[in-house]
Amino acid sequence: MPDAKTDFTKNLPEKISGDPDGAKEIGAVFMFKITGDGGGTWTVNCRDEVGVHEGEHGEADCTLELSAEDWQSISDNPSMAMQLYFQGKLKVSGDAMKATKLQQLLG
Repeated sequence: MPDAKTDFTKNLPEKISGDPDGAKEIGAVFMFKITGDGGGTWTVNCRDEVGVHEGEHGEADCTLELSAEDWQSISDNPSMAMQLYFQGKLKVSGDAMKATKLQQLLG
């Protein structure tokens, strides 16, 4: 089962490079701060320098903070994000409306 690190270093970059125009339609920069085993910080740029970068790169429109375990839940089933948000397990700062567009990238 892939972990967050695999998702951000392999799976998401492959998905974005396969459809860079689809990523640009999202038009936002996201920062993911994932805690726990296999976690880390990644910047997912769906605006200008389209791609995934390890660490903090530039200013994010939206930052998402969650555990590696909860990331796995979202990775397996993107619709879980809303449930985790309401349970307080997914913290979103910045433009939360942009976070709703992530489903088209993750789904």
